[in-house]
Amino acid sequence: MLDTVIIGAGPAGMAAGIYAARAELSHLVLESGLMSGGQIVNTSEVDNYPGLKGIGGFELAMKFREHCDACGVTFRDGKVTEVKKQENGFLVVLEDGESYTAKTVLFATGAKHRMLSVPGETEFAGSGVSYCATCDGAFFRGKEVAVVGGGDVAIEDALFLARICKKVYLVHRRDGFRAAKTLVNRLRSCENVEFVLKATPARIEGNGKVETLTVVTEAGERALPVSGVFVAVGMLPNTELLKGLVSLNEAGYVMAGEDCKTDVPGIFAAGDLRTKQLRQVVTAAADGATAIYGIETYLNEQ
Repeated sequence: MLDTVIIGAGPAGMAAGIYAARAELSHLVLESGLMSGGQIVNTSEVDNYPGLKGIGGFELAMKFREHCDACGVTFRDGKVTEVKKQENGFLVVLEDGESYTAKTVLFATGAKHRMLSVPGETEFAGSGVSYCATCDGAFFRGKEVAVVGGGDVAIEDALFLARICKKVYLVHRRDGFRAAKTLVNRLRSCENVEFVLKATPARIEGNGKVETLTVVTEAGERALPVSGVFVAVGMLPNTELLKGLVSLNEAGYVMAGEDCKTDVPGIFAAGDLRTKQLRQVVTAAADGATAIYGIETYLNEQ
């Protein structure tokens, strides 16, 4: 029986693997993707990870994996289909029928951005289409950009971008907002922000990089001349495996605090799938370390 099985090989999962190996815990990191790295593999440039300014997302993922390999982290390719609680631990079942038993399980399966699903979105991802203003906003300093969404994250993104961009279009399908009124009022006071309401994104176009976002309004189509489109229409946590196993909030995120503990002893959650204020590479990596510390403490208590 392993001390822990880590499900997911993004920044949280790989950081956890490094800490587990260094703590000499018997462990296994399970990754279901083509390669380690999670969301950062598809990020053109990461400019906010301390000490590695302007590094490519793929390159950063490879550095994480190289560190894991140097520490002797054990990886296994495979998609987990079920996790069962047993008397003395947990049974982790893979799609190919193989299974592992462990005293603890760390879920680091991350989350994915909800997409607009319009022409050009996938084509220009990383070349003008972004899902993280705090990650990529600096690349659009002095330029015109659009933010799509009407919740707190969308308004906060627009406020952040308004400080560094020439102009910000806020595109929202309704004329009311789910975001806090104080945030909306702050945004309305920004002279370089234009509200484009009752508008639905139709397509994103450009030549090698984003040049226009076309929206459909009550008056017809309108092409916004922007260099960047920031999509903030929500996240989808990868928590299907956890339904009925631990407590999730209404949005589907694992109810786990900064200690990464769930309400089921022996099950931990690290990274973007848990309830937290900031979802970034650096906070995911921190979660991985914290979770392994919690697992060590749990195992010692047992």
